[in-house]
Amino acid sequence: MSFALPDGLPPGRLLPCGPARVWVSDEFPQDVERLWPRLLSEQREHGLVPLLCWPGTMGRPLTLDHVDAVCLEEVLAADFAEYRRRRLPFWMDPTPAPVPEGIEPWPHDPGPPFEQWPGLTPEMPIASSGPTPEEAASSLLAGLIETGQFGLDECRLVLVPARRSSDVLALIGWSAEAPLPLLCALLRSWEERFGAQVVTVFGSELHVSVARPPVEAAHADLLALEHVLSTADNIVDDPPTPFPEYATELVGRTSWSFWWD
Repeated sequence: MSFALPDGLPPGRLLPCGPARVWVSDEFPQDVERLWPRLLSEQREHGLVPLLCWPGTMGRPLTLDHVDAVCLEEVLAADFAEYRRRRLPFWMDPTPAPVPEGIEPWPHDPGPPFEQWPGLTPEMPIASSGPTPEEAASSLLAGLIETGQFGLDECRLVLVPARRSSDVLALIGWSAEAPLPLLCALLRSWEERFGAQVVTVFGSELHVSVARPPVEAAHADLLALEHVLSTADNIVDDPPTPFPEYATELVGRTSWSFWWD
């Protein structure tokens, strides 16, 4: 696949990525905060989605047929039934789990307030006063740079030939332990319902910007369950944040992060 590159890119090169090619910068672009909004605005013109990524985590690309084949509601309903079956004994037992001496006991997690799969979170409406997905993505990137997010400076700017942000992890074959077809199907749905955009991946860590987060507690509960079913270890096992607390933190939150061992 050939494509025209945008003007003003830092030094970089085209690399094979399965049957296609991607463009990868030679170093972390020092002006990426200025460059990023322009790349997003030119995305339709060039057909290239920007991503900050560790080159070593690009593996064997996944064809989008695998993502298309995921019947999201059916998969999540089955996954929730199995997750609830395994976790219910822990949710119903408030006795603290044993921990090594000197370590604070994990807080009790009562689990999600659902006995059956409740369905996907409703789509959040577009507000004239809210940020666009492109503005939310640029804001998240600026925040990661400002806080000196560990590992970010080892990333490279990658331009991926793709129609949408939610497909880039499949197209670069992101080599984390995440269930890639399911994750990309979730990202597609989050892109449509919340204006979510993939901004950066490094190691097994994923950062997503959100233009239209839920603002009601009931919607945040539904979204928190979708996050849990992504299987991300920072939500499920590291140790698990009590579900009500995690859901509350999602109200109005314009960035989500996930990682897998």
